[in-house]
Amino acid sequence: MPISVPHLGHGIGLRPPHFPDLLGQGPLPDWFEAISENFMIPGGRPLAVLERVRAERPLVLHGVSLSLGATDPLNERHLDDLSRLAARFEPAWVSDHLCFGSQGGHYAHDLLPLPFTEEALAHVASRIARVQERLGRQILVENVSSYLTFAHSTIPEWEFLAEVALRADCGILLDVNNIHVSSVNHGFDTHRYLAGIPAARVGQIHLAGHQDCGTHLLDSHDHPVCAQVWELYRAAIRLLGPVSTLIEWDANIPPLPDLLAEAERARTAEAEVRGALARSA
Repeated sequence: MPISVPHLGHGIGLRPPHFPDLLGQGPLPDWFEAISENFMIPGGRPLAVLERVRAERPLVLHGVSLSLGATDPLNERHLDDLSRLAARFEPAWVSDHLCFGSQGGHYAHDLLPLPFTEEALAHVASRIARVQERLGRQILVENVSSYLTFAHSTIPEWEFLAEVALRADCGILLDVNNIHVSSVNHGFDTHRYLAGIPAARVGQIHLAGHQDCGTHLLDSHDHPVCAQVWELYRAAIRLLGPVSTLIEWDANIPPLPDLLAEAERARTAEAEVRGALARSA
């Protein structure tokens, strides 16, 4: 079955440096993505800002701590908090990462890659299914950037991601920058990756910047989207059709107008691809 989410257009992440602008009367993006854990609090300014932007625009919740691939039991307190947050703000969808980030009750504060094996596939699909049952909704899972591969992996990453979505009956948050970063780090074909992703399962796209460290690319979210990622985004839209797209920027955050301009660039790229497809039909 396809994932059932609305098409929201082109959005940005909700970040504290922009709170004063967002509380004013300036321009807003089509939608916002909020980091779930930043708002799992009893009160304060962040929740007041979230209420304000939610009254004006659609919202999605994007998590970093579900640790879907870990062997620790799922964190029931975290799921309770996430469920309450979702009930309060009624996001268009909820997402998290296809990775692990905890071991033995300790969080690494990083998004660590999984081995792409049948055992890991069955494990993570089962955990996603339990999360969805607990939240009463489908979620989207995101491919992460990686800097190493496991010698015993037996499944290409794109096949692993597609099969997780099928078995768990969840959606995919396709991070195009992460595909590019990992392709340079590991030497796979980005277009083969895109071709292996089931379009009906993709509910959102992430675009972001990265750093070139010489020996590898680092997914840093502190630069504008580079030319190669823009071209890969165009290729994704040609294959997948229009998908809600978000600009991620988490460090060296620019002024709000600059970030909104980056979201508009994504809108323009999507429109150009769709126009070219229509003319060639």
